[in-house]
Amino acid sequence: MAINKVMVIGAGQMGAGIAQVFAQAGLSVILNDLDQQALDKGIDGIKKRLERAVEKDRISEPEKNKTLDLLSGTTDMNDASNCDLVVEAVVENMDIKTKVFKSLDEITPEHAILASNTSSLPITEIAAATDRPSQVIGMHFMNPVPVMKLVEIIRAIQTSDETYQAIEDLTKKINKSPVEVEDFPGFVSNRILMPMINEAIYTVHEGVASPEDVDTVMKLGMNHPMGPLTLADFIGLDTCLYIMEVLHEGFGDSKYRPCPLLRKYVKAGWLGKKSGRGFYSYE
Repeated sequence: MAINKVMVIGAGQMGAGIAQVFAQAGLSVILNDLDQQALDKGIDGIKKRLERAVEKDRISEPEKNKTLDLLSGTTDMNDASNCDLVVEAVVENMDIKTKVFKSLDEITPEHAILASNTSSLPITEIAAATDRPSQVIGMHFMNPVPVMKLVEIIRAIQTSDETYQAIEDLTKKINKSPVEVEDFPGFVSNRILMPMINEAIYTVHEGVASPEDVDTVMKLGMNHPMGPLTLADFIGLDTCLYIMEVLHEGFGDSKYRPCPLLRKYVKAGWLGKKSGRGFYSYE
C-alpha cells in the first residue's frame, strides 16, 4: 500500500519530531493538536530545527523549504479524512488514546492505517477500540525523533502482515531502522531501560552513591553517553513512574516495583528538566 499523506496527532516534542521526519522524507504531513498554541509551538520548533540544520550544512535551503511546503497544521481531526496513515502521539493515557482511535476509525478512509507512538501501552487494546484492528499498529519513535534512528514496530495480536509490511517499508523510507516487537508491556526499549533507571534511583534512595556519582559510573564504566538519572530527568520522572507502573501491573513481578524515591519526587512536582528540578536542578 502506498502511503503518501500522513496526519500526526499531538504537536508536542514527539509529535512535532515525527511530523518533521515524515515531511523531510517527501510525504505530505498534517500536524494536528486540539490546542492552537501547542500547534504553533510545534511548527515553530520544526522550523527552528530545520534552520539549524541548514546552518550546520546538514541540509540545503531548498530542502528546508520543500519540507516546510509539505507541512501544514490543523486543530480539526476531521482533516484526516483523506490520509493514508495517522500516527497518534498524545498523552500516555489509555482512555484518551482509545477515544482518539475511535474517532479516527470513523474519519479516515477504509484503507488507512492507524498507528500509535505509545511507549508502553498495549497496542492490542487500542486496536480493539476500532472496527479495523488489523490496520492498527505501534510505531514507537525515540526522542529526539529527528536524531534517533530506531523505531520499534509493535504488532497487536490483530495486526495483519500487510499492515506490518507497509509500516516497515515506510520506516525505511524515512531513514529510520525498524525493529519488529511483539505486544508486551514496555515492548523492548522501556522493558530494559526503565528498570535500569529505577535501579539507579534505588541506588540513590539507599544511600549507595549520589546522583552525580551514579551517572559517572554508567558513563565512564559502561560507556553510556548519558547517565541514567540525567536521562530520567530528560524523559520526565512522571513518565518514568508511569511506565514502571505499567510494567509492574502488566507482569505482576515485584522486580518492576517503582522506587519510593521516584514516587516522592513526582508527588513533590520534581519531574526533571521540564519542571526545573528532578535529580538535578535546571533553574
